[in-house]
Amino acid sequence: MTSMHETTRVVRSSGPPTTIELVDIGANLTHESFAHDRQAVLERAGHAGVTQIVVTASSDAESAACIGLAQTHPQRLFATCGVHPHHAREWNAVVGQAIAEKAQHESVVAIGEAGLDFNRDFSPRADQEHAFIAHLQLAAQLGKPLFLHERDAFARFYAILREHRAQLGAIVVHCFTGDDGALDAYLELDLHIGITGWICDERRGVRLRDLVSRIPPDRLMVETDSPYLLPRDLRPKPKNRRNEPMYLPHVLRQVAAERGQDPIECAAQTTATARAFFSLPTPVSSATSPALT
Repeated sequence: MTSMHETTRVVRSSGPPTTIELVDIGANLTHESFAHDRQAVLERAGHAGVTQIVVTASSDAESAACIGLAQTHPQRLFATCGVHPHHAREWNAVVGQAIAEKAQHESVVAIGEAGLDFNRDFSPRADQEHAFIAHLQLAAQLGKPLFLHERDAFARFYAILREHRAQLGAIVVHCFTGDDGALDAYLELDLHIGITGWICDERRGVRLRDLVSRIPPDRLMVETDSPYLLPRDLRPKPKNRRNEPMYLPHVLRQVAAERGQDPIECAAQTTATARAFFSLPTPVSSATSPALT
């Protein structure tokens, strides 16, 4: 059985293999699809060189579950704490207090997933904005980074962030799929950008492929957003079509290719950026995994 401390060997065209470590900054590991094999998922992630994972929450209940999971794998798994805009209608004083208390747990490395989603409008937009601002205020109060979601809501999302930016610390817009205007605006606000397997989609990811080279290395991080966003070009595809952290190296390779960058260099940069952003410890590697081909 492999360990999540294991690293992946990347084979260069010449010279010896080089070990790399990756940080998945966004994985929904408390999702029910992982209930039956979560430990195996973590072992496969470790074997693939994904040594640390930030487990993302979307509700008060999931925040508690993320913390609980992180406690069972210290130094390897870390939690966010927050309410996704889909669930913003659930936000009230009681939920806000519960999130504020959970957010102070040592396993919690960021506030979120929070933000605005005007694509599906599962919660009224006024409720989304109210909850979003409450998350920003909590992050400012606790001095925690923010893990944010934005879909089809750029104008309001940006306006609210700009208004509160001076009081906030580190912020990442996770699963970025926006246009060049959105990217420029986020970078101007000194935000970090999370890239998922969306970049591996030859249909929807074309624009993102053109933009990813414009992200400064100290603002770029990678994630799977598993079990969602299985890379479209992954071969062979898992029968259950479920994404999981072991596929992060696949995303990393595509990101590196679009940046015209050596994947080893890109891996080192994204990992260093993620550890600095979330204040993650550097794990002690205990073994070397099979080569990443």
